[in-house]
Amino acid sequence: MAFKLAQILPRFRGRNGWGVHDWSGAALLVLISVWITADAWSDIMHRAMTDEESSHAMLVPLVAGWLLWVRLGRFRHCKPGPTWIGPAIVAIGAALYVAGDTYLVELFWHGGALLVAVGCCLTMLGRDVLRNFLPVFISLAFILPIPARVRQGVAIPLQRTTAQATQEVCRLAGLSVDRSGNILQLNGVDVAIGEACNGMRMTFALLLVCFAFALTAPLHGYVRVIIIVLSPLSAVLCNVVRLVPTVWVFGNCSLTTAEMFHDVSGWVMLFVAFLLLMGIVRLLRWAMLPVTPFTLAYD
Repeated sequence: MAFKLAQILPRFRGRNGWGVHDWSGAALLVLISVWITADAWSDIMHRAMTDEESSHAMLVPLVAGWLLWVRLGRFRHCKPGPTWIGPAIVAIGAALYVAGDTYLVELFWHGGALLVAVGCCLTMLGRDVLRNFLPVFISLAFILPIPARVRQGVAIPLQRTTAQATQEVCRLAGLSVDRSGNILQLNGVDVAIGEACNGMRMTFALLLVCFAFALTAPLHGYVRVIIIVLSPLSAVLCNVVRLVPTVWVFGNCSLTTAEMFHDVSGWVMLFVAFLLLMGIVRLLRWAMLPVTPFTLAYD
């Protein structure tokens, strides 16, 4: 990657006038914005590392970096220079940040801090960067903690649906599993869906994975939209695949082993979901549906 950057960036600098001052100026403004809104950023990082409901935020730097990498060649279409869009975004972000801090609206507080940082970056890099790298900036929104009301509104129906589907799959697999609401029981051991495999936790992590896949795979626009829209269904399917062995482990192994299996399987399912999406692309090609040739942006 470093070698490719060394090849590409000099061409951008020579063609469109990119210089060290553009990048250093943008980095300096972003650092200043983060310092000013440090309380919000500190809360975001604290939740990402300690709250399992917000743990998907740890994937955001990887996804944003990947989306930036596959679009790196688009810098050849970008001209550096200050733009009014940057200060406008900073103003909107500052207003949201102050309002969120004053009226205790966490989404405004966190989102405002993010918008201020993005606006500071665009102030130096220009509107061409926003237009050509819009998916990168959109992916950063996943770093924001989900409000409790939204989280519960999504998690509760997903947990109920997942519990019903898991019970049926367990029965097909020959496991005698009883269900009471969102609680499955095997060998006298209760497994609460909200604890063993929270639908909300998987939904937003898989939505991020689907977003990254849809924006980098060789697909037409309508197929990308379908993949993103159907990501909650992918979360339910992956939850069921994860829950069947999880219920068995809880019912037949020690609590320590079961909890370890639960934690590891959650991250494994993200890779499984990505492989499933790759399979969907192969299926589309087999079905002779139109897909675009896959070439990285710098090729």
